[in-house]
Amino acid sequence: MTTPTARTAGEAGEVTVRRCTVTVVRRGGWSWGPDPRGLVQQVIDTLPELLADHFGQQLTGDGPDVEITEPVTVTVRPGGPGWPGRATAPTEVHFAPVSMVEVPGDAPSDAVSFEDSFAATASEWDEPEAAALFGELAERGELDALLALLPDESLQVYALALLGADDDAAARLLTELARRARPGRLSELLPEPLRTEPAGTGAAALPGLLAAYVTSADYEEVARLARSLAGGHDQAVEEPAPQAAGAGTVRSAPPAGGAVAARATEEVRVASVLPFLLAGPLARIGYLDAVGPALAGVELAEEAPLFAAALAYKVLSVTARGWRRGEQDSEAAAAFAGLEPPVPEERLAAFARVVRPALPVLDGVLALSVCRGHDPADPLLLTGADDTLLLVDAQGMFPIAWAADVAALLPYWQACGQPPVLVCAGPLPPGSLRELDAAGVPFLTGVRPLRGDPVVRLPWRTPLWTGTASPWSDPRLATELPVHADRFAGLVTALVTERRAVPLAQDGRLERTVTLAATLGLSTIAWTLWRDREPPDPLLALSRFADLEATVRFEPAAVRVRVPMGRRHADLLRGGLLTDVRDVVWLGGRTLTFSGG
Repeated sequence: MTTPTARTAGEAGEVTVRRCTVTVVRRGGWSWGPDPRGLVQQVIDTLPELLADHFGQQLTGDGPDVEITEPVTVTVRPGGPGWPGRATAPTEVHFAPVSMVEVPGDAPSDAVSFEDSFAATASEWDEPEAAALFGELAERGELDALLALLPDESLQVYALALLGADDDAAARLLTELARRARPGRLSELLPEPLRTEPAGTGAAALPGLLAAYVTSADYEEVARLARSLAGGHDQAVEEPAPQAAGAGTVRSAPPAGGAVAARATEEVRVASVLPFLLAGPLARIGYLDAVGPALAGVELAEEAPLFAAALAYKVLSVTARGWRRGEQDSEAAAAFAGLEPPVPEERLAAFARVVRPALPVLDGVLALSVCRGHDPADPLLLTGADDTLLLVDAQGMFPIAWAADVAALLPYWQACGQPPVLVCAGPLPPGSLRELDAAGVPFLTGVRPLRGDPVVRLPWRTPLWTGTASPWSDPRLATELPVHADRFAGLVTALVTERRAVPLAQDGRLERTVTLAATLGLSTIAWTLWRDREPPDPLLALSRFADLEATVRFEPAAVRVRVPMGRRHADLLRGGLLTDVRDVVWLGGRTLTFSGG
């Protein structure tokens, strides 16, 4: 077992442990617990931390991550002073590190390494379809909540994409569009067979009428209806010719440059494992499962690796000058996406342009998950960033949504149980405080109001204001506001200003989407590991795991990530953050696995 020590006279040294004795003392009772062999594994997991403490004078800070390079033998010797049981022979348990076997350069092209001979063969994987996502949401009773969050452009695109695959879901998307029509104009937008509405039952009968119309009309007629209900404002979507059986999809022009080069079977060392750690938290809330269907709805499923690369860049190093990346970051992002480095920036920018209709679907899945878990007694935080408003949960800094104005944020506030909102410093759009007050949102802010804002100043040691419609004077929130504001400002600086995923993009929609996803992953890691000992903050996960290296091995059926054993590996393992992630869409359906060593 070797580990680097602090530098001495400009050179790195090594501490080699050839023999180590660990004594486990049981106090009270006579049982070793329900899983005695598991106790041995706990000793192995704790060993790097014990060694770091033992060599504390030679190591600085938290010490390095320890890599086990030689076989470890654990000898269990029951007995000792006061041992009540009978004498038992010592038991040895052997642990061998997993070594990677390299194929010699002069080996034949069909040569297979010893390790690869045991690897699982790749199974057939069906690419996800948009109908799978919308059908699952309908079964869970969450489809209407998601549709209420989608813009007209996305509703139009996915209504056409679902035709022939899930006509019921397509009709529900059209119904949502119809509900948004201006009063008195709906009858003008509907086709002739739907214009005769029973008196007093038009709204109730509309879903059934549209469902019957979708199943009976041809594709061109339904496409014309969707375009009319959406206002015909969508100029970025090209409508294809109708396909067989009346089915059709809305096609987005793929990014220029041909298919991206995918990795097949090789091994690479990455400077940061952090992008890979995002996969587990995002899979838990169903976000990872939504990426494939959302992209399939705009016929960009094959470009999923570009989405993954943009997501990875959000948790890697600061983007120098707003666009320059380091070679290590390019390698880590490409490995996470399953691509050959570097990922062309022009391809990312082109992808950001055509993927726009799919992004609100992913944002909605994320927002609904966070809103479900929010306690209405806890406040939300609101600030201006990237020319929009950003709403997050105050306790865990879980992101909820970006929005252009307060009106667009109200559905999220209502889904969270209408909690108080702490308005933090930032470039707020003009009239934000007035709109919050008009909507009856109880808010508290230290931001100086503009002339005409309906606010009242609170008697507090620092300037604080609240709305007139729903005044809020909880002293607890007044005390916590500066702390929350500082944390929020740090989050915006680190993940919005300093790190740019798609610096060449014409707009920031993809940038904002991957910022939400990356922040949720970091917040989940921080909440899981440290909520019992310190305020969980996504920046803690960003700083503490940014330099944790890993070895990534690509196999036909899996992508295996090997993390050096040490304190950080032990924390991640105990927190359940190293569990397998199956069917990763940008890895061609392969399983993402984690191990230590």
